[in-house]
Amino acid sequence: MVTGLARFEEIAARFVELKNTSELMMDLAYSALMLNSKELAEEVQRLEEYVDNLHTEFELLALTSAFKKEEASGFLGLIRLGVATEKIADAAAEMAEVVLRGIEPHPVLKLTIREAEETVAQACVTESSPLINKTLKEARVHEETGMWVLVIKRGGKCLRPKPDSRIQSGDILIASGYSEGVEDLRRLASPDDTCTIE
Repeated sequence: MVTGLARFEEIAARFVELKNTSELMMDLAYSALMLNSKELAEEVQRLEEYVDNLHTEFELLALTSAFKKEEASGFLGLIRLGVATEKIADAAAEMAEVVLRGIEPHPVLKLTIREAEETVAQACVTESSPLINKTLKEARVHEETGMWVLVIKRGGKCLRPKPDSRIQSGDILIASGYSEGVEDLRRLASPDDTCTIE
């Protein structure tokens, strides 16, 4: 039998996964636009379907919980947060759709990307990189380059990085920051300059 506390923890875990995935989708969608990457846009679309299923599971868990009458307003607020999170995921999917349809970016978008102080860049990690086997916290990528790692692409999957995420050879780091840091990021990830991203 599932206790009230266990059910509450399960609902919280589903909500955290929903929130984290929608945030990852927004990072990927902006990256797809700025890099004109169909691969990243396709990952956003794949995650959108995952979020739909996750949101349904989350709502069913919340609605089937035996909460007390005085807890109803709190659960209603939680369900509304879930709906808002799914809308964020839907918005990310709409952004990715622009790339997938091959629509030529509007001149305003092109100008915005060119004039933006911050940019999005990719760098692949080679065997000679000092980043290998370090966690993101240990690697201090931001301190070294001024770039924040948004996503780690590994084996066809996009991972939302955490401080304890370990960097591996073959990873592709997608990072945002000031354009001056792009070359520093690429040199750190691939000192031998042998990595090319298609």
